[in-house]
Amino acid sequence: MLCASPSFASAAMSMASSSSPPVSRFAGLAHRTTTTLRYDQRPLPCSFTTGIQKKMRYPITTASADSPRPKSYKEVLLCKNKVTKPFRQMFAREISTHSKDSDISIAKVLLYIAAEDEAFLAFNREIDALYFTRERGNIQDQSDPSETDSDEQQLLLQLDGKSIPEWLRELDAISKQVEEELVSRGIINSSCHSLQVLEAVNTVLFDMRGFERIPTCLNEDPNHFYLHSVLNSRCSSAFLFNVIYIEVCQRLGVPIVGARVGEDFLVWPKTENPEELFQVTTTTSGKSLFATVNGECVDDPKSMASELTGESLLDFAVATNRDIISIALSNLIRVHWRRASKPTPGQMLTAPLSELNNFRISNFPLLRPQDLRLAIAAAERLLILEPNNWIVRRELGMMYYYVRQCRDAIFELSICIANFAIGEEEAKELEIFVEKLHRIFSLMSPLDSDRLAVH
Repeated sequence: MLCASPSFASAAMSMASSSSPPVSRFAGLAHRTTTTLRYDQRPLPCSFTTGIQKKMRYPITTASADSPRPKSYKEVLLCKNKVTKPFRQMFAREISTHSKDSDISIAKVLLYIAAEDEAFLAFNREIDALYFTRERGNIQDQSDPSETDSDEQQLLLQLDGKSIPEWLRELDAISKQVEEELVSRGIINSSCHSLQVLEAVNTVLFDMRGFERIPTCLNEDPNHFYLHSVLNSRCSSAFLFNVIYIEVCQRLGVPIVGARVGEDFLVWPKTENPEELFQVTTTTSGKSLFATVNGECVDDPKSMASELTGESLLDFAVATNRDIISIALSNLIRVHWRRASKPTPGQMLTAPLSELNNFRISNFPLLRPQDLRLAIAAAERLLILEPNNWIVRRELGMMYYYVRQCRDAIFELSICIANFAIGEEEAKELEIFVEKLHRIFSLMSPLDSDRLAVH
């Protein structure tokens, strides 16, 4: 096994403790966007429509020549961190290793994830307004970006017009509607079979509320991967649809379990006779209940799910709440990376590791910075959940490289080399790559580092 030299680990630690230089400038949509070098001070690129409802701190109006300058970019970045940091802390607190897995609320964690990303996007809009104003010379006296009144603190928790508790109550409302559906069928919930509950859930979600499951292979819309957006639009990735099944049935006292099967995440009720899940009944429109709950993948011959039987279900390890959150974050990394790399079709996240002979700091693929930053945020949260996942750490290090955060890239990739038993060939690639990064970074002046940009 190839081990890392001590210089890698020491270099990484020294870089992690050093401060990042401020961003030199920020331009509008027609210009290049520059970035800083810390994960908690991410770039603030072009504006994007978001469900966070906040007051604009930087209105665009004409100002006199005597007006003071706007706040510096570094100060604005610090303000942005104050906006997003509470949600990251809520996420970390909920999935703390000191918590029992059964005590973790999947829905609450997914809403914290959405709130942080939406706050990031909302803040970008404000920064766009500020810097468009600066470019046009329309400068006015700005209030301190770090000042946030109590009303704004409440508004920061708004996702598509609802607070996080209100979105949780939306799941409660679905559960209540399922109970009413069971009563209309003459079934008392406390004594009914789990299959009857699932049939009622299907009726409420598909027939009454008009939910639609979008095949994962065709799904590149981030809105289908955030819980509040799914509850609002009623269009969902197959994974989040099954999370809703779990949350609703949990509220009804019906235990639902799930497992990753190939590329799919499937759910089913705990039952002493799993074969009954695969029986076709008149109430399931010619499909088995298992197929109705889990969608088209069960009927797709290319999917592992199509080969399942009641007996084979017993062989799968049931996913924990942390496992389910991990899948949600992995999906966000995937969908945001796909969107980020769309200007460079076929760009692999780890491609530079196999192109070491052509390594150039200026030879960067064209990537969408905002989507790339959202992928980075998802990877950072996944590492909080799974700190020993070296593959995620490697991917995070490579994404830091793409946004030219050399310090952070060297730090994360050096940890992969020093702390994990990875393959000899992979370790050698990472070692050479980190060595090249470290050499280039050490030759940079502070001004050069400050000018590193996301295109």
